Amino acid sequence: MFSALVLDDHDDEVYAHVRRLEASDLPDPGPGAVRLKVLYSGVNYKDALAVTGSGQIIRGGYPIVPGIDLVGRVLESDHDEFGAGEWVIGTGWQLGEVDWGGYSQQAKVDGDKLLPLPEDLSPDQAMTAGTAGLTAMLAVMALEEHDVSPEDGEIVVTGASGGAGSFAIALLDALGYTAVASTGSKGAHAYLRVQGASRIVHRREFEDGPEHPLESGNWAGAVDAVGGQTLAAIIARLQRHGSVAALGNAGGHELPTSVLPFILRGVNLLGIDSNTCPNDRRRAAWHRLAELLHDEHFERARARTISLEAIPEASREVLSGQVQGRVLVDMQA
Repeated sequence: MFSALVLDDHDDEVYAHVRRLEASDLPDPGPGAVRLKVLYSGVNYKDALAVTGSGQIIRGGYPIVPGIDLVGRVLESDHDEFGAGEWVIGTGWQLGEVDWGGYSQQAKVDGDKLLPLPEDLSPDQAMTAGTAGLTAMLAVMALEEHDVSPEDGEIVVTGASGGAGSFAIALLDALGYTAVASTGSKGAHAYLRVQGASRIVHRREFEDGPEHPLESGNWAGAVDAVGGQTLAAIIARLQRHGSVAALGNAGGHELPTSVLPFILRGVNLLGIDSNTCPNDRRRAAWHRLAELLHDEHFERARARTISLEAIPEASREVLSGQVQGRVLVDMQA
């Protein structure tokens, strides 16, 4: 027997309950299944939407165990790559959305959706980063691959006080970039400076969008977690051949821009999808993240550690913007 946070729906209302389950209750993912003891997960924005029923995240029907991230030790495996006792990471690939996810002391996952835990990364560090850290690393890698170098100028990070944004600040700083944090949270300024932000600008600088299709080229590059008018403003203000890695839509999914920045300045809009990112690239990103960040980065990024029972309340706090940093879920607490 083990405990899991299970979502049920009734009359279009979603209810989250910690329940006792048996291994036989876990849905079979098919050939290559891996059953593991889950040690940690995290509370991402997408998780918070699922647990509170605030967004259309669950697409696999109810009941379901949410949690898009997990790290654990293999108990038994039908997959060629993994054997009993090995440590594995699972993020994305519809975990906690279609397939049962990480908010459980045990999970059964398609082995193709798992990766070995890098040797230089502890299980709690892996889930302090989670999807947020992985997505930030993918964004920074995309900027590197499009020739945005530290010598080119400042890199602005929008939604910087969020999980992906704050990890992007830390990663850019570790690589020698000059990272500028954009946030509307005055209380996050000290945290962002410690993470590596060279300076901070208010989000209002971008949230009304650009006045003109092309404006002064202020930014060598950007990591954008906001979308909408904010992303349009950044595109208009990128330097010649600059790039913006787009990884979120907290400010809206529509993009009111023009082709002029693309054809007159040669700027690049880079889409970052960590959910279905190919495993070879995921593996590279996890290893880069483990190399670049140290114990103090993860300690600063971790807001607090909670139990399964505390996930619903933490989810409400995440959605209301009350959480600064990452919430780690200890499955054995």
